[in-house]
Amino acid sequence: MSRFLIVVPPLAGHVLPAAGIGRELAARGHRVAWAGSEAVLRPLLGPEAEVLGTGSRLLRPQGGHGLAALRSLWEKFIVPYARFTEKALDRAVLEFRPDVVLVDQHTPAGAIAAHRHGIAWASLAPGAMELGRPFRALPQVERWMLDHLGGLWQRAGLPAAGFTDPRFSPELVLALTGPALTGPDPFPEHFALVGPVLTDRPAVPGFPWDRLEPGRRRILLTMGTLADGVSADFHRRALRAVELCGTGPDRPQLVVAAAPELLPGLPPDAVALERVPILELLRRGQVDAVLCHGGMNTVGESLSHGVPVVAAPIRHDQPFVAAQLAASGAGLRVPFPRVGPPGLAVALRRALEDPGLRAAAVRVGGSLRANGGAGAAVDRLEALAPGSAAGIPLV
Repeated sequence: MSRFLIVVPPLAGHVLPAAGIGRELAARGHRVAWAGSEAVLRPLLGPEAEVLGTGSRLLRPQGGHGLAALRSLWEKFIVPYARFTEKALDRAVLEFRPDVVLVDQHTPAGAIAAHRHGIAWASLAPGAMELGRPFRALPQVERWMLDHLGGLWQRAGLPAAGFTDPRFSPELVLALTGPALTGPDPFPEHFALVGPVLTDRPAVPGFPWDRLEPGRRRILLTMGTLADGVSADFHRRALRAVELCGTGPDRPQLVVAAAPELLPGLPPDAVALERVPILELLRRGQVDAVLCHGGMNTVGESLSHGVPVVAAPIRHDQPFVAAQLAASGAGLRVPFPRVGPPGLAVALRRALEDPGLRAAAVRVGGSLRANGGAGAAVDRLEALAPGSAAGIPLV
């Protein structure tokens, strides 16, 4: 049995896939602990999880698009959160004495702590921000990000000459995606594209399963956990677009991952909650099309269940993921700030009715599932533990 420490940011979209990996590790007899905000982790991981709290200073990027969004992400979240948690993460590594640390790419302080203490560490890439390198044509932007990381490295007292990019473990990078959604560029051998993590998740209390009307086509609308400040107008356009998709029982029923009070004009038959069991809805075959922001997790999970996606990317890696989605033929991309209800309705009807889109979603989803998910991720993590057999091939 080995000891694994998982370091994640206080964002549900990052915690939930990591939780599936943690459960698979525990099922194989390993001891698993978590380092992060207990206020966020405990409700998502359950009462049995071993959580080494880092405090609950919850920071969120402020939005925007393009380079403004990137600047917000780094200057208002990644860097200040790393500074806030660096000492607590260092203590967590010392106290738990892990054999391997699995570190989300948005929590570089975890990688720095593992490196400081000479412990094997792996990077977890839940999105395509770094994998796709959307700013590769702007080397000054990539240098700006590295300068931020170098500052964190030196702040931790590590020598600049030995700098290692804490987003990318030199031993293992686990990416929760597959080649269909990453583009044609090859990756280094230690990058393992394991596909989405589709293991069971904690039940969402109070979800009204009885309100899902039998025989109705159903659209799931989710714009992610960080889009509240910019998605209100898009939600209004989306509600109107669904109205244009049919009348009476021919109109699709809508399930929305947003608080009902944020959705004026919500149809009476729609289901809206701040937390929605997306993976369980997909698994039960209760979703016919997904309208989302183009987040890697949502796109991968939807396609893995053969459900076409309409993506309206807002920022960060979402335009890259949406472009790959459209190129794969398994979904459509629409412009978040400009698409009106009629255009959005056309895209949604295609997602619901075009057999070519659905066939592509099944094909791409099958390729994602074939990468192995949580089981493949744990195979590779086990190979990092001291005393394990080496030579497990990385895909």
